[in-house]
Amino acid sequence: MGFADLLEEIGGFGRYQWIHVTLISLPGLMMASQNLMNNFVSGIPAHHCSLPANHSLYNLSQYQVDEKQLLKAFIPLDSAGNRLHRCRRYVEPQWQLLSANSSANISQLQTEECVDGWTFDRSEFLATTVSEWDLVCSLRPLKQMIQTIYMGGVLTGAIIFGSLSDRFGRRSVLIWSYLQLGVLGCSSALSTSYSAYCIFRFLSGMAVSGVILNGVSLKVEWIPTKARTLVGTLTSFFFTFGQMILAGLAYWLRDWRKLQVVICAPQFLFFAYSWWYSESARWLVLNRRSEEALKSLHRVARINGKPEMINKLTLEVLHSHMNKEIESSRSSFTAYDLLKTRGMRRISICLIAVWFSTSFAYYGLAMDLQKFGFILCHPPVGLFILSSPGWMLIVPDMQTIRTTLACLGKGFTSASFTTIYLYTGELYPTIIRQTGMGFVSTMARVGSMAAPAVLILDEVLPALPSMVYGGAAVLAGCFACFLPETLNVPLPDTIEDVEEKWSGRSPASRQKEGVSLQESVVSDDDVVSRAGVVSKESVALKELKETEGTGLNAL
Repeated sequence: MGFADLLEEIGGFGRYQWIHVTLISLPGLMMASQNLMNNFVSGIPAHHCSLPANHSLYNLSQYQVDEKQLLKAFIPLDSAGNRLHRCRRYVEPQWQLLSANSSANISQLQTEECVDGWTFDRSEFLATTVSEWDLVCSLRPLKQMIQTIYMGGVLTGAIIFGSLSDRFGRRSVLIWSYLQLGVLGCSSALSTSYSAYCIFRFLSGMAVSGVILNGVSLKVEWIPTKARTLVGTLTSFFFTFGQMILAGLAYWLRDWRKLQVVICAPQFLFFAYSWWYSESARWLVLNRRSEEALKSLHRVARINGKPEMINKLTLEVLHSHMNKEIESSRSSFTAYDLLKTRGMRRISICLIAVWFSTSFAYYGLAMDLQKFGFILCHPPVGLFILSSPGWMLIVPDMQTIRTTLACLGKGFTSASFTTIYLYTGELYPTIIRQTGMGFVSTMARVGSMAAPAVLILDEVLPALPSMVYGGAAVLAGCFACFLPETLNVPLPDTIEDVEEKWSGRSPASRQKEGVSLQESVVSDDDVVSRAGVVSKESVALKELKETEGTGLNAL
């Protein structure tokens, strides 16, 4: 018997689980907005160099031109010759260019940088961080740096809040993350400088990681095993709908400060109702708080319409159901165990490449939506991945095809994310599953941090970023071919299970190379030789009855 069996006895996936999953999934609507918000709050409006401060003193009556035509005398055309240059202007006004039959050699005219700043078109965006702090031309990399800093916060949050949740509980850290994201997210809208905004975004990224990781853990630990795949897939749609909501809000508000507040303010609502959540009973038992776990289970049974279980469910029953997990958790595992044996090493190396490449391609495409249109790049479901980055070389000016490919590519990278979350959990054994998930998730954060920097390559060749992102997606597919199939295969519980199923080697050969196939537990009272075997079950039950747990950490 295990904790999953206990959940079935108190109602399985009952009324409590439906409410629990729905309330935890709702913040996902805003998490997608947090990840992709930089597309709009840092959108790049059309712009050109500001005219000299004394340009109005020039006698323009003889030319009979309006303000728009006047720009030709001050601003050169870009290399394509179809729009005003964004980063240069003439050193001296070139009045002869206003004449219809002018034959001046434009390439010989002297230009300079935008010494008086820039003028931004406000027809699409009323205000963005780019127009606020002039993040264009030589400062354009700072625009992409905002997203990289934010993703750095997400990575840091995964490390910090992951360990804090093992110490203080999933519920407590999740509640704090809601509050942190609400306060710091809204505070970023009040930023008066680029540096202050980046700091707020970094801290907000940490909170986002706390919300996602602890929300998933708290949700999964109250759901029966057979319902996890379905629930995980359905709740992923909250992120998809969140992207559609973001596009609508951005189109409606068009001001980065207002958009920032509207996206972050709902976190206070999530913070208010999150006190209703019940802490993970499994985590409570493994941290010497069995009585609190029992109260939570009684509450769940009552909500699920199983009041008869309140009297039947005692501490002894709870401990007997948790025996297997207590036994597994007594052995100490680290990230080193993910690479120690052949089967685990094969799985881990392939997953590292898949997670990094998938995240790299996803955020690379998602963070460059201005090239593909405004609303159309947020479809609820994609149909096809951007399989050939060479399309960008063939059809650079065909907006419809580029937008379609971007939508299809984004749809399939989203599907890849949903699949890889579930697939990874089925590949790693129970005793080290959380460590494995955290390890490969970290590589995904590294990929998301690297993705915005690649967009700078479009200065060299416009199609180059798409080629890099497309190549990363192909690379992920190649590594995925070396992973084993898990369809209709029981979940592995130990590293030994993984080696027997997927290493491709016999137990005898693994023993010969010194691969450890068994884990032993040593109590404070027993001394066990290297060749000895002890009964882990008797030791674990004995200590659990005496101390109600041994202060073990949750996965």
